[in-house]
Amino acid sequence: MSWRDQSPSPACGGGSGWGAAALALLLTTATPHALAQTRQDAWQREKCAAYATAWTEAQRRFGTAGLGPSFIDGHAAFLASGCRTGRDICPRTAEELAMADRLTVAAMNTGTASTFPPFRCR
Repeated sequence: MSWRDQSPSPACGGGSGWGAAALALLLTTATPHALAQTRQDAWQREKCAAYATAWTEAQRRFGTAGLGPSFIDGHAAFLASGCRTGRDICPRTAEELAMADRLTVAAMNTGTASTFPPFRCR
């Protein structure tokens, strides 16, 4: 009897169990990567949400006097990208540097690395 002559497997909706074997193989190889990617995406969203809250709170508490348009617009772009792009904000004034310090500490307090905030001077 060949594998084509065997009765359908109810677990897979037909076939000889090859579908079940293929499904098991797929679940044991693809799932860990998919789960890891899902966790990374969730952590990225969590970090970005925490950073967005810190940015909003810092503006409320300390104001935006002394923060240039490139600093403010850079944050808008960084947040709009889901905190994935736009990591090239260079604090140039004393107020921008103080804000960058506050935001970096706030980000680290939520468990992110100090490299997460968008500050880079080239």
